Amino acid sequence: MRFLLILLLAWSSWTGAEIYQWRDDGGNRHFSDRPSPGAKIVDIQPGYSFYRVKKVFDGDTVLLEDGRRVRLLGINTPEVQHKNEDTQAGGDEAKRWLTDKLRNSKVRLETDTEKTDKYKRTLAHLFTEDNEHINLQLVAAGLATVNIYPPNLQYVEELVNAQDQVEQAGLGIWRRAEYAVMPVSRLAGQGHAGWTRLVGRVMKIRNSRKYSYLEFSSQFEARIERKWLSLFPDMNSYLGRSIEVRGWLNKNRNGFSMLIRHPSAIKPR
Repeated sequence: MRFLLILLLAWSSWTGAEIYQWRDDGGNRHFSDRPSPGAKIVDIQPGYSFYRVKKVFDGDTVLLEDGRRVRLLGINTPEVQHKNEDTQAGGDEAKRWLTDKLRNSKVRLETDTEKTDKYKRTLAHLFTEDNEHINLQLVAAGLATVNIYPPNLQYVEELVNAQDQVEQAGLGIWRRAEYAVMPVSRLAGQGHAGWTRLVGRVMKIRNSRKYSYLEFSSQFEARIERKWLSLFPDMNSYLGRSIEVRGWLNKNRNGFSMLIRHPSAIKPR
């Protein structure tokens, strides 16, 4: 079957002919250059290579058969147990879903502006041989949150729309108490571990050479790198408003701060 598919794809690229795909009653895939009832035209994308996933580390990181470790772009899933850290709520579910989804299948990679991260992992969107967008499906299932790192902005609209829908439906992590939004006033001295949702009123806006700051209280502020301000509304539009910010807390001299990389991490309340 694989040899036949390669032959057909090569033949179609030479002749411009269409290739058809269908599944029989047993779920097996078939390919042909001749149409048949229920068959779909294969979207041929020259240059694509597919790889088998050798290992799933967690819901957003996998190891390919060629040795590359791939971090899924645009999303974040809760951590699974490793070293001295416990499993975060929803982490095992995301890993299990991804493991089941990729078992006995291959994936292709779509990279963005940045090809690797500081850990030398390949940054990519994963697609199955059936053109299923794995990153997007994890968000749509309520197993991952949108986590945009500019300048990598592919599929942002699709990811954000999927998150809005599943959040409104209260599915997956969105029904868990661990990920409920928390008032800034309830921040304790030890902060809050993991990905966090905080809500409060922006009392002041200030700027430094590198950041613009949204100050919520004397103990908490959100910061945005000035080089990415063009992605955001006018900072003054946040002043006096109650908003939710999403991300990871960092300890600073006065309390805590949160780095906001993309406007999808700010929600009006």
